[in-house]
Amino acid sequence: MDKLVSIWSKSKPLPESYVFPPETRPGNLNVLTSKTIPVIDLRQNRADVVHQILKAGEEYGFFQVVNHGVPEDVMNESMGVFKEFFEMPAEDKTMLYSEDPTNRCRLSTSSANYAREKVHHWRDKLRHPCHPDLQDCVKLWPQKPIRYREVVATFSIELKKLGSWILELVAEGLGLECGYFGDKLSESMMLSVNHYPPCPDPSLTLGLSKHCDPDIITILLQGGVKGLQVFNNGEWISVEPLHNAFIVNIGSLLQIVSNDRLKSVEHRVVTNSRVARTTAAFFISPSDDSIIEPAKSLTSDASVYRAFGFKEFMLHYLPNLENNEVVMEHFKLQA
Repeated sequence: MDKLVSIWSKSKPLPESYVFPPETRPGNLNVLTSKTIPVIDLRQNRADVVHQILKAGEEYGFFQVVNHGVPEDVMNESMGVFKEFFEMPAEDKTMLYSEDPTNRCRLSTSSANYAREKVHHWRDKLRHPCHPDLQDCVKLWPQKPIRYREVVATFSIELKKLGSWILELVAEGLGLECGYFGDKLSESMMLSVNHYPPCPDPSLTLGLSKHCDPDIITILLQGGVKGLQVFNNGEWISVEPLHNAFIVNIGSLLQIVSNDRLKSVEHRVVTNSRVARTTAAFFISPSDDSIIEPAKSLTSDASVYRAFGFKEFMLHYLPNLENNEVVMEHFKLQA
């Protein structure tokens, strides 16, 4: 428990173990591009929405969605209970703290590679499954705050519906049959609640270093504090929080299914010295026994990737968290 940043961050200067090498530090956080990721109104004309999602996926790998159908009170209650969890006394969180990555519901710090990483991330996280069997998953969730299970169950049902809707639109844009992502390719949903306390020197550390997500899509509730940055054309774009919006990004597996038409792009999280930042990321992934490969209708010229099992992908992804090029190269067909 003494490893949790939220426990000791107010009483210590920035430890050396959290200082990143000069070439990967965020540096002066005020020097940011004026570009931003696309914002898509899901209640527009369907053909326009499909076009905008595909364009955003090709050019940015990220977009924000508004008018998405998730009730605002459900979003607010969920964010409230996530913040409440991290504000609980240390003794109330002790039972959930674990460094065992096979633990299905656990509170941890930094990344999955904590014991092996050279530099730690300025982040604590609560991670647990939400689907495919919600009732089974709920039994694993925190019992405190008392409202957690009820509120987050409602939220995860809404996010599953939103994820299915977005994937329908993606399939339509790629010319795939209706329901292409409806079964094993999107069966699993994992929630990661990330907490970034105020940092003594945000220019030297990162909440999360550059990476791509190992899933189909990720849906993020950013809350009202910015911190997410997306890499685009050689520069980092700061993603500004929008009221009642979700951020959606293309996962590495969707890039493969689309045969490189859609892009999974690197992103990172910077910290700030003023306020804590809490976010909720829903990772929509295949079932463990899924076979991943480019959609047959998208390989008329040539298939970029070979077929492989989802478990194989994760075994190669985890040791190479910060080097997506190495990960993707491993699954390409050899010329």
